[in-house]
Amino acid sequence: MPVAMVTGGSRGIGRGITERLLRDGYQVAILATKPAPEDVLAPLRELGEISYTAGSIADPVDHRRYLDETLAAFGRVDVLVNNAGVAPSVRNDVLEATTDEFDRVLGINLRGPYFLTQLVANQIIAQRGDVVPTDRPCGAVINVSSVSATVVSTNRGEYCVSKAGVAMATQIWAARLAPEGIVVYEVRPGVIRTDMTAGVTEKYDALFANGLAPMPRWGTPADVAGAVAVLASGQMPYSTGDVITVGGGMQIPRL
Repeated sequence: MPVAMVTGGSRGIGRGITERLLRDGYQVAILATKPAPEDVLAPLRELGEISYTAGSIADPVDHRRYLDETLAAFGRVDVLVNNAGVAPSVRNDVLEATTDEFDRVLGINLRGPYFLTQLVANQIIAQRGDVVPTDRPCGAVINVSSVSATVVSTNRGEYCVSKAGVAMATQIWAARLAPEGIVVYEVRPGVIRTDMTAGVTEKYDALFANGLAPMPRWGTPADVAGAVAVLASGQMPYSTGDVITVGGGMQIPRL
């Protein structure tokens, strides 16, 4: 049974990914910042086997503990989904942004996933052995970024910079890990209905009504999870470094 590590896997987009992978037959190891109450975990356990590590994606010590607890629970790891991320605490204009908030957002959204990928990739390589398969990947890394990797928001510049960094990190890791038999992808959500976007519901309702995307609706965590599931499945063995946008066509240039 394959094993997936999903950061931020207990809520929002991450929970949607966890639920989908469990339904697809994965054992799932979750990393989240706080201990989860049983009413959060119980529905997941009904879908399959999970392990849960409380820790921060920004802390390299927690990375090691997360991997160790995953291996203790399941004995291996096959897929890493770097999903955990944060928006700035306050949407400040870039003329008023603070260094502390910039460092917080980039530490969680970019630096943390970058070095967790390093740790997990080395684990996959070690468990693979000396022979690199040529007909199928032996592991996958999927980075969940955002359309903000290329779409500017001047009142949350640190978030946009962090997601642009994730896009480049995806390319770097894809190039480095391809010879090791590990594929790397980026999933780029658009406007997804989660607790992170709850405070801007009216704004995006109006934008959708005025043609923000060809598909005139909010996305859901299940929409993102579907893309992750396909990429994790190994059904694209000769593809790596690709970007899948889950945004109702927001990325299509239109006149």
